[in-house]
Amino acid sequence: MSDPARLHRGNVAVVIPALNESLRIREIVTGALAECDRVIVIDDGSDDGTADLVADLPVTVLRHPQRLGKGASLRDGFAEALRQGARAVLTMDGDGQHSAADIPRLIASANRHPDAIIVGARLRKRSCQPWYRRLGNDFGDWGIAIGCGYRLVDSQSGQRLYPAAVCALRDVPGEGFVFEAQMLISAARELGMRVVALPVETRYAVPGAGVQFRKSHFRLWHDLYSITSHVVGQVLGQGQLLRRYRTTRANPPLIDDSDTPPEAAPLRAGHPTHTG
Repeated sequence: MSDPARLHRGNVAVVIPALNESLRIREIVTGALAECDRVIVIDDGSDDGTADLVADLPVTVLRHPQRLGKGASLRDGFAEALRQGARAVLTMDGDGQHSAADIPRLIASANRHPDAIIVGARLRKRSCQPWYRRLGNDFGDWGIAIGCGYRLVDSQSGQRLYPAAVCALRDVPGEGFVFEAQMLISAARELGMRVVALPVETRYAVPGAGVQFRKSHFRLWHDLYSITSHVVGQVLGQGQLLRRYRTTRANPPLIDDSDTPPEAAPLRAGHPTHTG
């Protein structure tokens, strides 16, 4: 008899926020459909025909008449996934930087860690990542960690698996990319959930790779400032900053490398706790 609490391709919904993703959206959606039965695309006011490119596929397409931002797209995607009865939501960006081949790995990791958010952490071949993106990610991790009360890695990754309870949280503040940071913090504070990092390959446009990506919507310094100022404001509002810092430092990140062969083991910063 199958375990009704176990996640699988039939009870996980893939949510893909999309803004002008005509370059790769069909490839991303067909890849997601190969791994999950439910796929939800939120077209955030695109003007390049993004939604039309997947209109013939067996997916749910939600359209914003104008750009509302990634936060609004994710909120709408979560609500639709819960309406369809999903037990978890797996998010992917529409630009091709996330591989659909990692979907089964994320689901398997969620089954190993049922009370956690699973983040596809770009730890493999990290040298391919532009230096300024690595610096930005490390800085973002530091600030969000204090908000959560434990250390974590690649907190800016948009490839995540959220349990349904996290998607059902109400009144999560923040817009744009700030919303994704706040989701981690709200899940930690309100539900006591941890974040588990699952190592995935870094996927960026590099010379000779033969793979095209559109320019990132993430404006490094602008969005990092927005995220950091939001998190700092929350932490200062709660008080006991020194105590929270000490608590955070005492809780290392959790990295699930159970399915990672030794020769592909991820780079490790500090002394993370590994599972599996």
